[in-house]
Amino acid sequence: MIITIDGPAATGKTSVSRQVAERLHFTYFDTGAMYRAFTWFFLKSQIAIEQIEKMQKLVDQFSFRIETKEHSKRYFVGDKDVTEEIRSYLVTSHVSEVSAIDCVRSKLLDIQRQCAARGDFVFEGRDLGTVVFPQAEIKIFLTANPRIRAERRLAELLAQYPQEELELAKQSVLADLLKRDHYDSTRSNAPLKCSPDAYKIDASILTLNEVVDQIIQLIAEKYPEKIP
Repeated sequence: MIITIDGPAATGKTSVSRQVAERLHFTYFDTGAMYRAFTWFFLKSQIAIEQIEKMQKLVDQFSFRIETKEHSKRYFVGDKDVTEEIRSYLVTSHVSEVSAIDCVRSKLLDIQRQCAARGDFVFEGRDLGTVVFPQAEIKIFLTANPRIRAERRLAELLAQYPQEELELAKQSVLADLLKRDHYDSTRSNAPLKCSPDAYKIDASILTLNEVVDQIIQLIAEKYPEKIP
């Protein structure tokens, strides 16, 4: 069974997806981490984004894997653990643009579909219910007010970012979210949009547990056999 949870940045997709997967005993797959990992790989290469032939070679060289250690996931590019580095402000500011490149999406889409063939998954991302898994049994689309999302993202930054990056982030977090929303929603390749058959949940004033409970209830109504 495949459950997709799509939506713009800072709607709580990651926390919601993890808890839904945990409650159902499904495997959680953060597609955003995979795109961030490739973006990190791309930035290290110092290739210009317009150099299509070099970008294709870079895609062919990309090796990504996930390891679970002490109930948390670690992300690797080759032998390098990039779990923390892919959350940097630099990666965040480039991931949408890099993710929109045809050869990048094609390569990473194949990885996602290969994984999905191996069991029950909760996939988190932006184009999962529309492009990657249009046949998914349950599709969720999370939304939230941009200012509330900006507050949530800033709280994440306060916990994660070094001081020298934090001041820049404080000034631009809302503008960056809105810019990324617009870019992700209007790009020609796999844009962010709500699938017509997705359940739309506005998480602006809901707690994490309330969002998770709504999703579990939807699954219980349609697929009661999947509830532990």
